[in-house]
Amino acid sequence: MKLFILCALLAGAFAEPTVYLKEEFDSESYTDNWIESTHKGAEQGKFKWTAGKFYNDAEKDKGIQTSQDAKFYGILKKFTPFSTDGKTLVVQFQVKHEQSIDCGGGYIKLVGSDVEGKTFHGESPYKIMFGPDICGSSTKKVHVIFNYNGKNLLIKKEIACKDDELTHLYTLIVNPDNTYEVQIDLERVDGGKLEDDWDFLLPKKIKDPKAEKPKDWVDTEKIDDPTDKKPEDWDKPKNIPDPKAKKPDDWDSEMDGEWEAPQIDNPEHKGEWKPKQIDNPDYKGPWIHPEIDNPDYKPDSDLYVQKDIAGAGFDLWQVKAGTIFDNVLITDDVATAKQYGEETFKKTAEGEKKMKEKQDEEQRKKDEEEEKKRKEEEDKKKKEEDEKKKESGESDKAAEEKKDDTKEETEKKDESKKDEL
Repeated sequence: MKLFILCALLAGAFAEPTVYLKEEFDSESYTDNWIESTHKGAEQGKFKWTAGKFYNDAEKDKGIQTSQDAKFYGILKKFTPFSTDGKTLVVQFQVKHEQSIDCGGGYIKLVGSDVEGKTFHGESPYKIMFGPDICGSSTKKVHVIFNYNGKNLLIKKEIACKDDELTHLYTLIVNPDNTYEVQIDLERVDGGKLEDDWDFLLPKKIKDPKAEKPKDWVDTEKIDDPTDKKPEDWDKPKNIPDPKAKKPDDWDSEMDGEWEAPQIDNPEHKGEWKPKQIDNPDYKGPWIHPEIDNPDYKPDSDLYVQKDIAGAGFDLWQVKAGTIFDNVLITDDVATAKQYGEETFKKTAEGEKKMKEKQDEEQRKKDEEEEKKRKEEEDKKKKEEDEKKKESGESDKAAEEKKDDTKEETEKKDESKKDEL
């Protein structure tokens, strides 16, 4: 018997992990299995197959990219339905917002058998939604949403997502002990208990409806000092006539009325007097409403269970297109997901960063050259304009001098004629 149990444990320990979906988008034939939605008609954007503007490997890093601004996107791949009952669930995929996204989603949805690719849209039911969502400076978070008893439950905490232009790897791990973990780039960023971070169940404790704060309960921590008295010279007016002001010499009392000096703040005004505060000897502290066990609370050891997961897809809205999705993995084994991430994401991240830095440096130099050229042309143009103005000025001066000479000669001739007469 002991030998049988040992063998069973060893068999479980060395059981082959199950990979429900592994998609690398390594050829354009992905369109045979990934079906794009047409639900939004003309408002539906198209995905294109590309590695983007920077990458590690031009072929291996190809994924599907949103290609049209201000569009809805929907694409779905169906697979053999499975249940997570008794199993770990790992959802992992790469996202690259190379367009420097301003507002749009980058999350994946796991759906049931009742959802089809052609009609996949924002209102389609789903089991899990996971991944980054960015809109302006106020929304930069990782969504983790579970469907439980027909309701989509949002996580009750904020998990920050990456908002740069590089590729990042998002991983969600849901365990059979009702715990979870969120990783970004193979590093844990958050985690905990499902029951604590989502409103799956009613609260275990509720306020005792029969309990009331005693009427003589004192929860005022400070009181006025009864021995403190207001000083006799405390009360001073807030404003006083300006002592430096003088009645204007041309002031006519009959016409202008009686002259009054303008008011200024009184430097001796101390404001409203309030007695000093002292500890209240009758203070009992804040009254805490007693709690009792919630009679409606029902524990559920299967919070983690999602039955009939039959597809995965991206249902998004993006203002500025350009997001690339790649290396989608759904499995029941954390080690398998980690190894896959190290083999794919790490290589991509290192290579594309170098390529982007090189591109950025080339762009910086190009911008500097263009700015230098622009300034040279601007200086040249200004110089030419200054020379034209100078030439024009000299020409005008010469013409004026010639005009004066002509006038002088004319006057001399007129004088000569007068002398002859």
